[in-house]
Amino acid sequence: MTQDAPIIIAGGGIGGLATAIGLAQKGFPSIVLEKAPELGEIGAGIQLGPNAFHSFDFLGVGDAARSMAVYIDSLRLMDAISGDEITRVPLDDAFRTRFKNPYAVVHRGDLHGVFLRACQEHDLVELRTSSEVVDYDQDGTSISAILADGSRVTGKALIGADGLWSNIRPRIVGDGKPRVSGHTTYRSVIPTEEMPEDLRWNAATLWAGPKCHIVHYPLSGWKVFNLVVTYHNDAPEPVAGKPVSHDEVRRGFEHVNPIARQIIEKGKDWKLWVLCDRDPVMNWVDGRAVLLGDAAHPMMQYLAQGACMAMEDAVCLAAEMEAGNGDIEKVLPAYNLKRRTRTARVQLQSRAIGDHIYHPAGAHAELRNQIMRTKSAEDWYDVVQWLYGSTGLDGSVT
Repeated sequence: MTQDAPIIIAGGGIGGLATAIGLAQKGFPSIVLEKAPELGEIGAGIQLGPNAFHSFDFLGVGDAARSMAVYIDSLRLMDAISGDEITRVPLDDAFRTRFKNPYAVVHRGDLHGVFLRACQEHDLVELRTSSEVVDYDQDGTSISAILADGSRVTGKALIGADGLWSNIRPRIVGDGKPRVSGHTTYRSVIPTEEMPEDLRWNAATLWAGPKCHIVHYPLSGWKVFNLVVTYHNDAPEPVAGKPVSHDEVRRGFEHVNPIARQIIEKGKDWKLWVLCDRDPVMNWVDGRAVLLGDAAHPMMQYLAQGACMAMEDAVCLAAEMEAGNGDIEKVLPAYNLKRRTRTARVQLQSRAIGDHIYHPAGAHAELRNQIMRTKSAEDWYDVVQWLYGSTGLDGSVT
């Protein structure tokens, strides 16, 4: 394959498009193959730590991404039983100075649109829809993505950015189906005027309760509020985007404070997801094929880092392609080595937070509250330094 041969990217989500624009910024052409008939994102709000903004700037979309975001004042942790505040992390000038970027929330579709427009405007990115990659083969000098219709697309590398249910991962890792967590999340978006007035906080707020928690924050220029409620109900099978009734959502939250319970009553058109992740693995590479984003390291939502880690992957891969002059046999293992431990830490800590911070009861919850109330803003900044202070380029986990 020549230097100009394209890199094939399976998956046109945030991770896949971020990879395409990152490679294009370094002069490497790519072909993005998306199985859906249109490029777009489902879901609602996502949180963006400073490390996401580090990635935006590296990928050349910093201004566009910043224009889509809502800049919240704090992260608030509330006790869902008593209704009291447990702790608050200010996201003010001191936070921005410490981490050199803000914390914000954004609609997933708006963020996807930032990357989609950047890719559409770049000559080195080709986008193809209705093109599901189901397998691949390689000969040592090239790799061919095999599509669902039997056709092939050949390039110098294949990036599996095809999500939790990746078709590329079984060939590389072979670890079976994702792990079903038993945690069920219900999502809704409502107009801001329908949000209870006493809860219209400019914060990413989480109400922690026994086997459940409730999250809310503003989106899209304060036009709407994102509502996410999670219940640890031992759900046995994966489910994604299933419409559910108010009564079904209520069942997991009958024990919480009436103030927090307002969120469930105000929600509309609730949809259900049973959360899944995987155990971390150390190898994402098979010759000229490599995994990225949720295909490599799917994680629980509790550190709000799924999209952020995918964007960091894209940054690291583009940087390694430039440093290695496109030598795939050197680049892919180097990228894998730099990303695997950091993403493993996020995967494992996301699980632990769900069990030990958000969902405990009784003495465990009281101990959590007492410990967290003693922490100052600087203490919290120290806790998240490893995460928000990193660009994801050096593999640092400290």
